[in-house]
Amino acid sequence: MEDKKFYVLPELPYGSKDLEPHISETQLKLHHDKHHLAYVNGANGILERMDRAREAKTDFDQKATLKELSFHIGGHILHSLFWANMAPAEKGGGGKPVGALAKEIEKEFGSFERFKKEFSAAAVGVEGSGWAALAICGQTRRPIIMQVEKHNFNVYPTLRIMLVLDVWEHAYYLDYKNERAKFVEAFWNVVNWAEAERRFEALAK
Repeated sequence: MEDKKFYVLPELPYGSKDLEPHISETQLKLHHDKHHLAYVNGANGILERMDRAREAKTDFDQKATLKELSFHIGGHILHSLFWANMAPAEKGGGGKPVGALAKEIEKEFGSFERFKKEFSAAAVGVEGSGWAALAICGQTRRPIIMQVEKHNFNVYPTLRIMLVLDVWEHAYYLDYKNERAKFVEAFWNVVNWAEAERRFEALAK
């Protein structure tokens, strides 16, 4: 089992105070250092249990185990995307997309303002805990908004994500209490369009 790889918590690509006043240092560190780490540890713990069962040639509950693993891996992957698609203003956070992604958004939604309205509505309207995501379909090449519940429900298979917004309460409660809509609006001040554009260009190849 020593040579098998496991998930690792990524470092933040900016300082813990760099997204203030939109996301406080306390909120950001709690979200990254505690909640994201819990998904990493959860996924790794399940993988270790599965490894031990396979080495011992014993059975485990496939349905329950794989459902739990999906939850933790989904949480880890989405959070990893989330940290990278934010940036402080002095490093390009906020504003509007440019380049090829901007053209695709304009083509699909009619305008950036319409896209922002739809994406914000999807984020605010997530039932319970979850995410809003902008993805691209490999078959139609069209950008599509996903409304992901928890970390793993309503995910469109094979669609590649360019932009995500975490709307679990643990992402904003310290700063915005139960006012999710205010957090969603604040997100547009730190969104990293350069990273979204990089992902889009990689998917277009």
